[in-house]
Amino acid sequence: MNKYKAKKEQLERRKRRVRAKIFGTAERPRLNVRRTNAHIYAQVVNDSEGRTLCSASTLDPEFRATGKIGSNKEAAEFVGKLVAERALEKGITEVTFDRGGHLYHGRVKALADGARAAGLKF
Repeated sequence: MNKYKAKKEQLERRKRRVRAKIFGTAERPRLNVRRTNAHIYAQVVNDSEGRTLCSASTLDPEFRATGKIGSNKEAAEFVGKLVAERALEKGITEVTFDRGGHLYHGRVKALADGARAAGLKF
């Protein structure tokens, strides 16, 4: 097995471990984070209905208008604020944070801090 396949399997194992403990409800949906080398994505999900309530990423027009690139902590913080604003517009104030198997460090932590700064509680 090559090292890339091994790393991907380890990420999937951590993701399953995290998701076994976290479940989004209508009262407290799940804030899911997906991170790639080039972009970061966040979405608020109600798992009991299987619906995405709102989302934001570095591919959104609001982010593109800033002229920033999508693979740094400043971009992740902006996406966190953007998803929090969209969630607050829909009446969602509390979420559970799903780091998606990634370490709570760097861009994932910056996204969480941005969401907290915009008024989301978790």
